[in-house]
Amino acid sequence: MNLRRTFLAAILGTLVAFLTGAAYAADPKCGANTGSAATGEPIVIGGIVSITGPDNFSSSGLAAAAYFKCLNANGGVNGRPVRYLLEDDAWNPEQSSQVAAKLIRDQKAVALVGNMSFVDCGANQGIYEKEDIMVIAGVGVPRDCFFQKNYAPTNAGPRVSNTKAVMDVAQSYPGKIKRVVCIAPNIPNVGEWSCTGAVAWIKKQGGDGKIITFDPGSLDATSIVLEAMTFKPDVISVGTPKGLAVPIFAAAEEQGLADKVRFTGPASLYNLDFPRAIGKYWDGKVTVDMELKAADAGTPDMQNWLAVMEKYGKASDPRDTFSQAGYLAARVTAETLLKMDSAKIDRKSVTAALRSVKRFESDMFCSPWYVGDGPRHNANHAGPVSLVKDGKLMPKPACIESEDPELDDVRAYEKTIGLAK
Repeated sequence: MNLRRTFLAAILGTLVAFLTGAAYAADPKCGANTGSAATGEPIVIGGIVSITGPDNFSSSGLAAAAYFKCLNANGGVNGRPVRYLLEDDAWNPEQSSQVAAKLIRDQKAVALVGNMSFVDCGANQGIYEKEDIMVIAGVGVPRDCFFQKNYAPTNAGPRVSNTKAVMDVAQSYPGKIKRVVCIAPNIPNVGEWSCTGAVAWIKKQGGDGKIITFDPGSLDATSIVLEAMTFKPDVISVGTPKGLAVPIFAAAEEQGLADKVRFTGPASLYNLDFPRAIGKYWDGKVTVDMELKAADAGTPDMQNWLAVMEKYGKASDPRDTFSQAGYLAARVTAETLLKMDSAKIDRKSVTAALRSVKRFESDMFCSPWYVGDGPRHNANHAGPVSLVKDGKLMPKPACIESEDPELDDVRAYEKTIGLAK
């Protein structure tokens, strides 16, 4: 399985390189871009991902590691290299707490960057707040990741992502989308929560919604699809990772549903292999959300991310939306540290500096990203969506602003820092 995953990741990396033309040909630019290696006293930064366990969930951390290697080869932080320590929590809350304590108390990390885990947020909120250390995560999944003062993900999260995809379909077919079913795994603080935004939004439009959760360890795709159809939906949102989504689409195909119901999915389905995996039957029938802009956009930051991964990552490292998020997490951290007196960098000063980030801009985002000193963080809530078409995920040009009611307090905070639209 690991060999197969490595092979597929290498093929995906090659495909993205092809789609983006000469993206890999250019030398990546990181930090001060001096071209000289940093040789001073290292700055310790940690990261927590889930490598061993049900699936390798580490794309974000691997991208952060690649960026910090690039940074160190280009002067580091005003001469000081970053010593990036990436730990595996193995999808285990107890192990996650252990590696967090190791990074924070033993290794004296000044920040954690590129985190990507289903258990990290819930297991480690206490130590993050007690030690007052900021986590600039690549990928937040459970609700806990978006409701902490010390945890700021660069991704949007599954709830915002599901909501945007349903919004796009409803706005594409005015007056025809009234009933929505959202399907998700019954993981605590993930499944039902990830669907509630889309259901709340459709109800606000005068429609109705239903949430179906299931045990990911015993998926009965046909039963789930049949249960969904008893609600007589106009839209079915498949809010799962790709591996769980493919059999659900296969079951829906067996029932001949592509011309009866519109299908959507969150950014976890934004994978260049997804259209091939579900087959030609679904051509033009599935809308997939994107938390960041398209991997083949060819913009300067997008090309730089790919160039960083090519030169400083491994061929097996994914080039996906979660890798983009990890690259951005590392970059915003590095650019913040470069503004500081390198002789006075410690955890306290870094936490304060990161909380002062109120307008980080990149052509990978649809709007400025920020940390701020608010009680929680969900700065990424606008992005494009894509349509499965001709064996590809074809992005729509417009950025969609999520109208999830749970974001009301986030928007209120954005007004206080001058980011409200």
